[in-house]
Amino acid sequence: MTRRFLPLVAALATVAVVASVGSAASNPLLDASGNPAGFRTLAIGDSAPDFTLPGIDGRDWSLADFAEADVLMVLFTSNHCPTSHGIEKRLQRLRDDFRADSFALVAINPNHPEGLSLDELGYGEYNDSFEDMKPYAESNGWDFPYLYDGETQQVARAYGCLATPHVFVFDRERRLRYAGRFDDSRFVEDESVKSPDARNAVEALLAGREVPVALTRPHGCSTKWREKSVTNRAIETAWTQIPVVMDRIDADGVKALRANPTNKHRLINVWATWCAPCVEEFPILVSLSRQFDMRDFELVTISLDLPAHQERARAFLQRQGAGLSKRVQPSVEREGRKTNHYLFTGASQDDLAAVLDTEWPGPVPHTILVAPGGEIVWRHNGMVEHAAARAAIVEALRPYYTMPD
Repeated sequence: MTRRFLPLVAALATVAVVASVGSAASNPLLDASGNPAGFRTLAIGDSAPDFTLPGIDGRDWSLADFAEADVLMVLFTSNHCPTSHGIEKRLQRLRDDFRADSFALVAINPNHPEGLSLDELGYGEYNDSFEDMKPYAESNGWDFPYLYDGETQQVARAYGCLATPHVFVFDRERRLRYAGRFDDSRFVEDESVKSPDARNAVEALLAGREVPVALTRPHGCSTKWREKSVTNRAIETAWTQIPVVMDRIDADGVKALRANPTNKHRLINVWATWCAPCVEEFPILVSLSRQFDMRDFELVTISLDLPAHQERARAFLQRQGAGLSKRVQPSVEREGRKTNHYLFTGASQDDLAAVLDTEWPGPVPHTILVAPGGEIVWRHNGMVEHAAARAAIVEALRPYYTMPD
């Protein structure tokens, strides 16, 4: 076998590994439904399982802390899930509307960060770690307890949490009276809600009536069991082994890239292997490209290395795991291109600035975020800071679940 075929063979082998561990049935730590040992399903009338979990307020909370309330809602939700994002404001409004009633609400994050692959984090600024729960809750104005179950996930197992969000409403005796979705809409807009199921259940119990619909189907992101980490590690390994292609580009080619006639936001980075800050920041760029891989987003790089050093630059990209994912590759090919990684062939950097960004002060690295149609919506000269770049991308992409125009 010749040397030039080895990277492709390695990539295909790793993809095979991902395929073999990608289903729940093939993961020995999960059952055929994708649930771990100890998972149960609460039935209507079952007692609320007890818990003791840390909250973002610095204290531990247990079931007994809510004993005075006639109605208790236990809501499993998460920082990362676009369906959970859809109910963020409606959840706080529900809390406000029943503030004068004998009602308590507690939210629980059931997920462990190792249970998520990086591309599942492309819908917001936060991951599902305990550390990210507080800023996430504060960004939503939540004033109810938000607890972390991700370390052991025993509470999620005991309640039978299938997804985020997943709602459980209990009566005065802490018997389950409603389980399922928060409401029937995945969208942010209030007018998209036709059946506010959790609210209906709370209103009925507070009024001494039977819940009109006791069971509904939760919809959202599957619970991220820590046992899924084996699959996620295989996916990350596969990314690093995708072969990298690097092409040459002139000013006219860059102008076409900047025009961006696609529906994607393009993060365009100018760099070089001789630039220490460029080299240092590159893992951040690759991380961002993977995080937003399932969104309308792509990373484009333009190297200022000498044409004679193209292979050196390509090899650097390969070591960084910067190959195009299977989601990005088809759209690149539809444009008649072979790659998103380029080496600029022009002699003048001013010619590059004229077609890429006239506000570029000159040094590299330089990064711009280009919206569909070519507008620059964010720029940064020098090393990008991961959180700032991520926030800019999230703002540009906007919430995933919004009503169509």
